[in-house]
Amino acid sequence: MPRFVGRRRRAPALPAGTRVYAIGDVHGEALLLSRLLARIEDDNAARGPSDTAIVLVGDVIDRGPFGAELATALSRLTDPRFTVLKGNHEAAMVAAWDGDEEAAIHWLRHGGDATLAGFLGGPAPSIDAEPALIWSTIRAAVPLGVINWMRELPLTLTLGDYLFVHAGVRPGVSIDRQHPADLLRIREPFLSSPRAHGRIVVHGHSKTDGQIDFRDNRIGIDTGAYDTGVLTALGLEGEEQWTLSVGIDEVALAA
Repeated sequence: MPRFVGRRRRAPALPAGTRVYAIGDVHGEALLLSRLLARIEDDNAARGPSDTAIVLVGDVIDRGPFGAELATALSRLTDPRFTVLKGNHEAAMVAAWDGDEEAAIHWLRHGGDATLAGFLGGPAPSIDAEPALIWSTIRAAVPLGVINWMRELPLTLTLGDYLFVHAGVRPGVSIDRQHPADLLRIREPFLSSPRAHGRIVVHGHSKTDGQIDFRDNRIGIDTGAYDTGVLTALGLEGEEQWTLSVGIDEVALAA
């Protein structure tokens, strides 16, 4: 009798000649990011010539001490290798600047106070302050150029068999019909779903306590830089996947 063998699922891949480094949620930890970018440069050089892309999957601001500096520097970045995706913290900051009082309180309560303090050069207003004072302080402190940059950040990036996004996708909904709120904030049912999404989803937003979370349908790369002191990049080329991480102890030793 003939023997039938099931078709083996093809490994996800990038187009030939393309190399990607995807970086998880930075959350104001500029020293970790600087150290990780140096490691990426060394790794990229050692692997030889390629069309290299560096993707930050959002939430570069808030919680850590250098959110304002990071937002300012990245908004002026002209290196074509870099793509910064919008995270829920960037979206909240834009909404706060636009005058959404609820968004402003939510932003300050969840780490936006550190970023606003960086722009102010001093303490941010309390969340119990008058909403008008909070809004006027945000408008006066945060440059319009930074806000416009955040406003225009893309929600997704597709390269080969990978979809890069901040939070994830709604299972069962085609990628081109995803709601922005899900792309920015979803956790469940995305995290526990075994369902194929059409591409491997590379995402941040849901902290993995220092280790990248490899699943069949997604890869979680938020290693909790602000809490764990570990910032990680996922390297991709062809069918290969690898990781690069830096810890706060390395930054302290290099200081």
